[in-house]
Amino acid sequence: MIKRYPTKKIFVGDVAVGGDAPISVQSMTYSDTQNVAATVEQINRLHFAGADIVRVAVPDMEDALALKSIKEQTSLPLVADIHFNYKLALIAAESVDCIRFNPGNISDKTKIKEIVKACQERNLPIRIGVNAGSLEKEFDDKYGPTAEAMVASAEYNIKYLEDLGFDDIKISLKASDVQRTVEAYRMLRPKNHYPFHLGVTEAGTIFHATVKSAIGLGTLLLEGIGDTMRISITGELEEEIKVGRAILKDSGVAKEGLNIISCPTCGRIEADLVSAVAEIEERTKHIKAPLDVSVMGCVVNAIGEAKHADVAIAYGKGKGLVMVKGEVVANLDEKELVDRFVLEVENMAGKES
Repeated sequence: MIKRYPTKKIFVGDVAVGGDAPISVQSMTYSDTQNVAATVEQINRLHFAGADIVRVAVPDMEDALALKSIKEQTSLPLVADIHFNYKLALIAAESVDCIRFNPGNISDKTKIKEIVKACQERNLPIRIGVNAGSLEKEFDDKYGPTAEAMVASAEYNIKYLEDLGFDDIKISLKASDVQRTVEAYRMLRPKNHYPFHLGVTEAGTIFHATVKSAIGLGTLLLEGIGDTMRISITGELEEEIKVGRAILKDSGVAKEGLNIISCPTCGRIEADLVSAVAEIEERTKHIKAPLDVSVMGCVVNAIGEAKHADVAIAYGKGKGLVMVKGEVVANLDEKELVDRFVLEVENMAGKES
């Protein structure tokens, strides 16, 4: 059982972040936010993909003014992403559920004070979004683009907000490489009780982003660090949610959906295992019950794995077994196995819910 660091619980809209709340998964739209129809369409896509929170870019006044209409048409908690122009945060605060600002791009503390005041008046949390690529000059000059610089920036801005009487804070410390990201989060974690937003920024295409995020975020999650997260992918929105959910599940942090155990392709396989597993993934993707299922292609490991799975297929030559909790429930021709397997999984999922 992974023991999470105890953190303050804040609320982004109706989604709790930190404390004993489940780790939430976020994404960000790529539309021009002022294009209300396109932005609402992307937010709805993320909603159906399973996102908990969505962030939108607010680079100019038209984007800030569009937030009211967007918020009226969507149900996901909305975070406004603010860089450079603090006045956009003041307008955004009238409509959104959280403000994210980058202290490297708004270093004038009198401007940050205005953002804090707007959030205090509306009971909105603030995410201090430190990015290794855009640190304040004093920290970059002193430390360079290092984990130490990111932590120093975060600590300085946390104290500034606290001195203003504001503590509805969450923090992110993102770099484009895994090692620096992990080091920064580890370094800052024991120093405060605020929830952390995890992410490796600018992680690349789906292949590279998945690998980097699985290593970086998976490492932190296994150490009990992290309260909300985003997988940064150069690609489609839904993939960020899919990968994020998979990291939570496969790290053992979240118990949701099927854990599919299947053997690697090798010369011992006695069935079309690749097609079978692909079909099973597609036909069971709606299942939320936390079940271990096994799809094994030869006699070497099949029975042993099946004994420990909730539901399993053990393939032989042209036929195979379907097993439930280690007990054989069917001995069928190969073409019938997947249908019976899916039936047993759905039955067990119904009992678990």
